[in-house]
Amino acid sequence: MGTTTEDPLHHHLLLNVDAADTTRPKLSIRNLTKHSDNTNDDGSPPAPILSGVSLDVPRGLIVGILGPSGSGKSTVLRALNRLWEPPPGTVMLDGRDICDVDVLCLRRRVGMLFQLPAIFEGTVADNVKYGPKLQGKKLSDSEVLNLLSQADLEPSLASRNASELSVGQAQRVALARTLANEPEVLLLDEPTSALDPISTQNIEDALVKLKKARGMTIVIVSHSVKQIQRIANLVCLLVDGQIVEVLEPGRLSEADHPMARRFLELS
Repeated sequence: MGTTTEDPLHHHLLLNVDAADTTRPKLSIRNLTKHSDNTNDDGSPPAPILSGVSLDVPRGLIVGILGPSGSGKSTVLRALNRLWEPPPGTVMLDGRDICDVDVLCLRRRVGMLFQLPAIFEGTVADNVKYGPKLQGKKLSDSEVLNLLSQADLEPSLASRNASELSVGQAQRVALARTLANEPEVLLLDEPTSALDPISTQNIEDALVKLKKARGMTIVIVSHSVKQIQRIANLVCLLVDGQIVEVLEPGRLSEADHPMARRFLELS
């Protein structure tokens, strides 16, 4: 879905996107722009990082963001739960401006997983219980085990010291910890770039199951075209801070934009 109802991308994205409710997007981005904080050496204004990005993210789908390095992928993602403050009126969650939502509440509703997992001291179970504990809630052992299962982890890991985990296991613990906050949206910033192929598949399997079982809306930035083709329902191609095309993963070969096409061919 694109910038307006007249945009052909809007009509295109209503097609063949499983049975998700596309009548009302979960997230809407409208004319999102961001400039670097640094001025050029000659005193001229810096080039924009994002130039009027507009996109509707349908609820209950996995949306992938692809593009060359430096194209603004992570910057778009981080705006969606206010890791940087987007201008008012540019990012909506269920039709409400995210700038009007308490930031901690927003980040529980819109969880995020980063490239490298941040693991806290204590056991795996302690990590999973962390978010609810901050809200005065206590997860039962069965709830912890269920969250580990959703993150494709063995129940036996619950009592293990989190510092003993592999990177792949730690990333899935971070996923379970995020899920403990019961998010409606999950953002992922190259979550498997540091993982081996098996751990990568585990994360991908967990994401697909979350979409199917919980109807979760997922937005993932990845450097891997093949990964996005495996799990995404829709693909946004971002070049020089602009979304130049939005396609279904099986139609990436139809990309028209020269730089986007070159990126896809070389990836």
